Order: sequence, then structure tokens, then C-alpha cells
Amino acid sequence: MTENQEDKIRRAFAEKDWNEIKAGNSWQIFKIMSEFVEGFEKMTKIGPCVSIFGSARTKPENKYYQLAEEIATRLTQEGYGVITGGGPGIMEAANKGAKVGKGKSVGLNIRLPFEQSSNPFVDLDKNLVFDYFFVRKTIFLKYSQGFIAMPGGFGTLDELFEALTLVQTSKIAHFPVILVGSDYWGGLVDWIRKTMLEKERNVSPEDLSLFHVVDTADEAVKIINDFYSHYLLKPNF
Repeated sequence: MTENQEDKIRRAFAEKDWNEIKAGNSWQIFKIMSEFVEGFEKMTKIGPCVSIFGSARTKPENKYYQLAEEIATRLTQEGYGVITGGGPGIMEAANKGAKVGKGKSVGLNIRLPFEQSSNPFVDLDKNLVFDYFFVRKTIFLKYSQGFIAMPGGFGTLDELFEALTLVQTSKIAHFPVILVGSDYWGGLVDWIRKTMLEKERNVSPEDLSLFHVVDTADEAVKIINDFYSHYLLKPNF
């Protein structure tokens, strides 16, 4: 544990008087509100978009980087915008693909002490930077009509399961959730089926239909298009 991490823990347990608590919380509320307001104002007329999640550590020579770029290009050519976390790796690949496809390229960045910085392929007027993960995640979910999870780490899993939870509980519409890379996601899907469903009964059999596992750009884009055509919807830009 670093000195900075230990200092954060000490501050969390430090006693504060009422004035300190009130002042600190009040200013934090205003900052949270400002992030929501800016996000809503910039995204409210964005049109149909698909969020693409994935690791910030994926390099351009990686097959999943190239696949994310291809998927994003195909999506924008079909008329959808692309939303990413705005950083490097898979996010950069997806924003790059959106640029190649001449579509909307949105970046919802987060201030972090490492890894995260804005990639150069986000549209300048669609580049948002957040301090709070939960605000950023709300914007992701509120303005996406589909979710594509490329291979990634804890952050990708967080975004994936947030989307699945909201679809499962009908807090958002049953938009398609797509996992790209059967080799990568296969173990997780097996665990969900064998442990969560069959052994512990913590999910229902129908919950396994909340997501699709694919390996190609054709499959991913087809699921998005089929969803839109089934509900007689189409991109409006």
C-alpha cells in the first residue's frame, strides 16, 4: 500500500465537526450536479448510440483492438454513434473506427492517477471528463441503445454487469448486450451457467438470454441491426 493510499484511509477515519461535514458534502453535491448537467446537455440530442467497453491496456497489434475498430466502423456506417470511455486501448480503437466510418465518436473520460487519458479520435464537442464513476456510468447507460463488451478488466466487468442488472430489472429497455470474444468470455459464461444458475440458483434461466457471445464484427452488427428492425426503429442520423 502506498503512502497516498494510507493517507486516504486515515482521512476517511478522521473525526470532523459538523461545519466541516456540511461544507464538504454541500460542495460535493454541487460538483456532482454539474457533471450530470453537462453530461445531459451534451448528450441529449446525440441520437442512437452503441457503447463499446474494453481494456485501456490493449495495444494496436492486439486482435481485439483491431476487431473493436472494425465493429465501430461498421456501426457508424450503419448510422449509429459510438460511445466509449474516451481513453486508450479498446476505447481508442472504437473511437478510431467511428472516425473512419465518419460517425459520431463520443468519449466519456474519467480522471485517474494512471492509464486514462483522452484519445485523439473523440469528437471535440463530444469529449466529457468526469471525476465520479457513477455519474459517468449513468451517462453511458442513459444514452446507449446497445452495449458491446470487448475483453477488459475490472472496469469493463463493472460496466457490463451494470448494464445487465438494469436490463434484468427493467430499469432500462432490453437493449442488446454483446460480449465479443468467446475465448475470453467463455469461462465467465460457464461460471454464470454452472455456478450462479445451476448450483446456487442466483439467476434465472431466462437471464442467460440477456447477452450474446460473438466472435466477429458481422455477428455484433447484425444483433444491433436485428434489434432495431424488430422494433421498427432505425438510426435518425
